[in-house]
Amino acid sequence: MSNRLSVYCTNLGRYIGITGGDTPLDIYRRFRDEIPFRPVVARINNKSEDLNFPFFSPKNLEFMSAHTPSGERTYVRSLCMMLYHAVNTLFPGHRLVIEHSISRGYYARIAGVEPTEENAAAIRAHMRSLVDRDIPFKRMERRTSDVIELFRSQGLDDKVKLLSTLHEPYTVYYSLDGVYDSYYGALAPSTGLLPYFDLLPYKEGFLLLGIDRQTDAPAQPVTQEKMYRAFTDYLAFNRIVGVSNVGELNEAVEKDDTAMLINVAEALHNNRFAALANQIKTQFEAGGARIVMIAGPSSSGKTTFTKRLAIQLMTNLLEPKMISLDDYFVDRHLTPVDENGEYDYESLHALDLELFNSDLNRLLAGEEIELPYYNFATGAREYRGNRIKLSDRSILLIEGIHGLNPELTANVEQRLKFLIYVSALTTISIDDHNWIPTTDNRLLRRIIRDAKYRGVSPQDTIRRWPSVRRGEEKWIFPFQENADATFNSSLLFELGVMKDRAEALLRTVPHDIPEYAESSRLRTFLSYFCSIPEDFVPSTSLLREFLGGSSFKY
Repeated sequence: MSNRLSVYCTNLGRYIGITGGDTPLDIYRRFRDEIPFRPVVARINNKSEDLNFPFFSPKNLEFMSAHTPSGERTYVRSLCMMLYHAVNTLFPGHRLVIEHSISRGYYARIAGVEPTEENAAAIRAHMRSLVDRDIPFKRMERRTSDVIELFRSQGLDDKVKLLSTLHEPYTVYYSLDGVYDSYYGALAPSTGLLPYFDLLPYKEGFLLLGIDRQTDAPAQPVTQEKMYRAFTDYLAFNRIVGVSNVGELNEAVEKDDTAMLINVAEALHNNRFAALANQIKTQFEAGGARIVMIAGPSSSGKTTFTKRLAIQLMTNLLEPKMISLDDYFVDRHLTPVDENGEYDYESLHALDLELFNSDLNRLLAGEEIELPYYNFATGAREYRGNRIKLSDRSILLIEGIHGLNPELTANVEQRLKFLIYVSALTTISIDDHNWIPTTDNRLLRRIIRDAKYRGVSPQDTIRRWPSVRRGEEKWIFPFQENADATFNSSLLFELGVMKDRAEALLRTVPHDIPEYAESSRLRTFLSYFCSIPEDFVPSTSLLREFLGGSSFKY
């Protein structure tokens, strides 16, 4: 019987004859002269797989470079295992924790190891030697009980705890030159494919920098002091409640402690709202903070944040008036377009800046104005008789993605503005070497909300997400550090609460479209969480903006 097969390669635009058991890496080596980049991962039947995936039946194959989202994730995961190998070799017995992304890199702490340039140089040199030796990352699969004992022998107690709560019979893990680790996605075939990286001392730890998204060079860090402080505050809270990773969260679910976790996490949000309102009131009484600008990326919970802040300001004897920037969109036919010729609603210039600034200054001068209303169905501005005027105790709350951009309110005195950045900064990790990307949290929120309230399918939300992210990179993230305050809208328990709804929606994404790759990855990610019933989530929670059941009107 012949074991000859055909694989359709998207990059080459044709079928390729192979032998059963061949891998994407074998195919790349045959056709490298026709593929203008070095792949780090492959998409097989619209699902990301490592380059050593064996073919035993016909498939669709697409090679992915490190400059694609799937490739970048693979590249960074592989660097993390190299970093762990370096720490395990140079500082045996010291715990490595990769906490979150920050400053275009990944913040890592090594318990008991000072973040000096000398230590960073030693780790860099060890990682560079791994690249030079081009050592394979070996994908392995064994009984979970055996993998638990393997990880226990390496002191990876966080992974032991996670695997013990998942109750899976078998577990996939990786080997690198005698060191073992696990990741929730594919790794590169070998260390030689990872030449572009850097490691710098950063705060109380180190900053691991992967490949730049546009060039073959290490990414360059940017200043994000306020974001770092926001992460640090919540990480300290996580340690106090004893839930810093998914294994600990799952243990709380198994012990039926989730009601208490939800109550404590919501109480933390309440404290943050009260502190913000007090800070704003102090500046208001001193003659400033007449306008509170509330900005943040998609699905960060800005709308509910604004409503809850308004309530807290009222308890401080202020009179909040709310304005949505969305109502200042220009008529649809005047909206700027992106590089694909599609309407770019993330652009600052999708707003009527002249009208917005005129209305603000008239309000601050004591005039009464009629607010516009943007009809998303017709794509046109309307006026519906919504008139407002400010009193001596009035304070404007203006919510929209561009609130921190100085160009938005260029005609308003700086002292009259108080700027707040809102984002879902996820602070629990899957385990010590697998953090939870903030963007994944927000995307899951948006998938649930779009399906429930906007009639948008999960595949359409996933298809639109790269454009949304590009808009954030251009119009939101560069202005984060302008904020007077940062609010973390994430909740310790939310991914467990969203799990069942999100998985059901993601399963509806057809297998034969590119968006299946992202839906499959997100389902794998969610598989690490135990489900948490939403019954204990209060009606005032920020999470209700996405789940439904909120006591606020939207």
